[in-house]
Amino acid sequence: MITRLFLGILVLFFTGSAMAIEEPKYTVIEKSGEFELRAYSPKIVAETVVRGSMDKASSAGFRLIADYIFGNNTSRTGENEKISMTAPVTMEPKSEKISMTAPVSMEQTGGQWRVHFVMPGQYTLETLPKPNNPLVTLREVPASNYAVVRFSGFTGEDKVAIKTAELMAWLDGKGIIPVGKPELARYNPPWTLPFFRRNELMVAY
Repeated sequence: MITRLFLGILVLFFTGSAMAIEEPKYTVIEKSGEFELRAYSPKIVAETVVRGSMDKASSAGFRLIADYIFGNNTSRTGENEKISMTAPVTMEPKSEKISMTAPVSMEQTGGQWRVHFVMPGQYTLETLPKPNNPLVTLREVPASNYAVVRFSGFTGEDKVAIKTAELMAWLDGKGIIPVGKPELARYNPPWTLPFFRRNELMVAY
């Protein structure tokens, strides 16, 4: 069910050309066709909790976190810091822009949605700027293992349900028990041709 999925979104920004987007660091433990077992390194996320339907919560949550990333924050040192995206980043007093990573994740819990965005790897909780909006918080996430199936095309409910079943069947055949809810990660902007898209269905184990 789509309401039990995380929603991952990769956003590309253009300043004349597309920029490279940092992704969370991981090591491939095992690979079999489109399936992988991965070990993810610890990471820091900026997150917010919002209410509403999946689509509305996704938009609202992403806007809140994007607002933090693009400058609605205060540097821990009280100084401006330039973080490269593709071209020079605009400096703002006591604020800094933060590079985009992939994906933005979304999880439903008790009628609410937790939306979080992985921070670039060069930061620690001590060096990340503080969100000015109290609805956005920072949190450390420990190292974790994920099973992943990769696919292209659209990510409608039927396709997601099929890929979820395929991933669960693959894990069952290996005797691996999932410990989290499935996560849908989308790595391309919506105008990307379907057969060029990179999508992943992920679940912690």
